[in-house]
Amino acid sequence: MQLLTQRNALLDPIEVASRDEIAALQLARLKSTLRLAYDKIAHYRQAFEALAVHPDDLHSLDDLRKFPFTCKDDLRANYPFGMFAVPREQVVRIHASSGTTGKPTVVGYTKADIEMWAEVMARSIRGAGGRPGDIVHVAYGYGLFTGGLGAHYGAERLGCTVVPMSGGQTARQVQLINDFRPDIIMVTPSYMLAIGDEFVREGLDPRQSSLRIGLHGAEPWTAAMRHEIEQRFDMNALDIYGLSEIIGPGVACECIESKDGLHLWEDHFYPEIVDPATGEPVADGEPGELVLTSLTKEAMPVIRYRTRDLTRLLPGTARTMRRMEKVSGRTDDMLIIRGVNVFPTQIEELILKERMLSPHYVLEVYRREHLDTLDVVVEARPEPEPEAHDAHARQACAARLAHAVKAYVGVSVRVRVAEVGEIERSVGKAKRIIDMRPKE
Repeated sequence: MQLLTQRNALLDPIEVASRDEIAALQLARLKSTLRLAYDKIAHYRQAFEALAVHPDDLHSLDDLRKFPFTCKDDLRANYPFGMFAVPREQVVRIHASSGTTGKPTVVGYTKADIEMWAEVMARSIRGAGGRPGDIVHVAYGYGLFTGGLGAHYGAERLGCTVVPMSGGQTARQVQLINDFRPDIIMVTPSYMLAIGDEFVREGLDPRQSSLRIGLHGAEPWTAAMRHEIEQRFDMNALDIYGLSEIIGPGVACECIESKDGLHLWEDHFYPEIVDPATGEPVADGEPGELVLTSLTKEAMPVIRYRTRDLTRLLPGTARTMRRMEKVSGRTDDMLIIRGVNVFPTQIEELILKERMLSPHYVLEVYRREHLDTLDVVVEARPEPEPEAHDAHARQACAARLAHAVKAYVGVSVRVRVAEVGEIERSVGKAKRIIDMRPKE
């Protein structure tokens, strides 16, 4: 009981408030957000009127399902500043996506938005076990991508010492980790493994590093990947979730006490799960697509944003607020191979069950004789195991993985075990799918 009291003293009161208190706060803030969007943003006013709904029609949280979704195409159609609810002069920061598949999506922040973002990020780091005075090594990219600056402001707000390394320069990452001895690293899970590879390449043992906590996000990753990172570095690896369109990182985070899913900061972000095909809401505990509504954003309130991330909502454990299960994939990352739905994370789990194989892999999609086919290219582990260099052992390993994918995923694949270092390392989000099919 004394430990629980000490823990609760560290938390914001809302983190341990009753569900009724949380729901009342959400409803009040949701009414304000809908009114702000309707009054100040032409897109939302037109979208509400097209469905014959008005902010005054919200009487309960369930009424939110009457209101329209927002998707990435809506943000692109209003590029650059059409989704802002305040004059541009009140926007103190602008972030944007890369725009590799079209116009970038632009997000604006008022001074109060930046303060809120720093607060939820500080709450996330604290929930993951961070404390004032810790050294935080930030290896997320800085710039228009929200990861680096989001982590930076949150760590400073908590009272930590920040090393703003950003991504890339992997050898330099290892040098600074060894020299500065940080307690926490914030980085994508795939790049965390690349940093581990560099430790080994330099003859260093990553388990002897000072790191005790890793906060990993920006891409889906499996429980098997968590085990891989934790074993390699002898630290706790926790999931953090966010997306630029909502705020950036800090929408949800795992807590060190439970490590059983990401607690959503529901006082600032209202979650729904919908059927990806129909858009109809599903009950808590049922899988589907995560939809988020901002509750406190000033510059760019977002109503029912379809994240394309697949997960489910679960009751709170370490906090009163609900949890979201680890993202299992994205609707836009799903491959359909001869009628079978395939997600990279499904294959990742099977790869990591093979002792000879590393977590570095890509999925190559081809069209052969009018049929889509899938090749799995995965590197052998760098550890000097005799069988890793034996051609017959590699063939047997590839055959086992192909059989497992057929048995558990339901699609036939070809597997090639690649040499160490053959697959390009990403310093940000890992690129898992290489689509070689002809453009139609």
